[in-house]
Amino acid sequence: MTHLWLRAEQRAHEERVGLTPEGAKALINAGLRLTVEDSSVRAIPLQGYIDAGAEIAAENSWPTAPKDAIIFGLKELPEDGTPLPHRHIMFGHAYKGQFSGKALLKRFEAGGGTLYDLEYLIDETGRRVAAFGYWAGFAGAAVTLKTWLAQRSGALCPPVGAYANKDALLSDLRAELTGQTPSAIVIGALGRVGTGASDLLEAMGVPVTKWDMAETASGGPFPEIVDHDIFINCILARPGTPQFVPLAAKEAPRKLTAIGDVACDPDSDYNPIPLYSEATTWDAPAVRVHATPPLDIMAIDNLPSMLPLESSEDFAAQLLPSLLGLGALTEGVWARAEAEFIKHIGAL
Repeated sequence: MTHLWLRAEQRAHEERVGLTPEGAKALINAGLRLTVEDSSVRAIPLQGYIDAGAEIAAENSWPTAPKDAIIFGLKELPEDGTPLPHRHIMFGHAYKGQFSGKALLKRFEAGGGTLYDLEYLIDETGRRVAAFGYWAGFAGAAVTLKTWLAQRSGALCPPVGAYANKDALLSDLRAELTGQTPSAIVIGALGRVGTGASDLLEAMGVPVTKWDMAETASGGPFPEIVDHDIFINCILARPGTPQFVPLAAKEAPRKLTAIGDVACDPDSDYNPIPLYSEATTWDAPAVRVHATPPLDIMAIDNLPSMLPLESSEDFAAQLLPSLLGLGALTEGVWARAEAEFIKHIGAL
């Protein structure tokens, strides 16, 4: 019997979950064994999983789970260097040259485990089967707008937190805007992330220039970007990605003062915004990379957690059909994800 172990998230400000109680019941009805860890932070209460018939385990007890259990979480594991003998479903951020990603792969190599990276669960056409992209773009645009607003009073963006729902976030932003209207450009506007970013900005009455692959095919430079107040990057870094805002832009004449790097790959070899070196945080959402005129970058890497309930329900619904196929790990999305893992383990 396939055994799925839903772990608690251990990262600060992470309340999301990739499986709802409704999904838990569907998995159990399909013949899977399901263990759900207790969690002090999960947006969905434990009682729903109990009612669905899941077995319950102590918070963060996954390292002692049976070796045949498949451990399912969203964000990073504690970086303690321990070998990883289990099969894990998670966002590994391990395949784009990131230092932390290489360290994670070495832990799998040492333990003999396998990573099924959620970013690389793809269907036969190469499209991801589940993504938080829409809500990442939506929340990322919101924090970037807050960053621009803070500049108007000479400050950096103050700490941010989770909202009960998107309406609460929109209400908060409307109260802050008070008639101020920046211009914005979104690159990657046709994708999930870019759609979310554009929707948030348009809901706030911000005019949005929408670019995608056609507009960036020339490889740059792109002077139009710095002619906007706000730039939202929604393009995942990969080989061949052009630089959208090069280092020289800091000193050059520009209208641009706030960048939202929703893709957030600062330590990737292919970072299209090489102006900063590490992700920002909920406590310090923006980093100032140039003083006069100011240029601030927002690069929080768990943005959908600002709307944990809605983003969890959306993602879980997308992923459930694939989880129902866990009994056939040698086929379909799981086989493709394992092949990607084996390729990168072999390159260590």
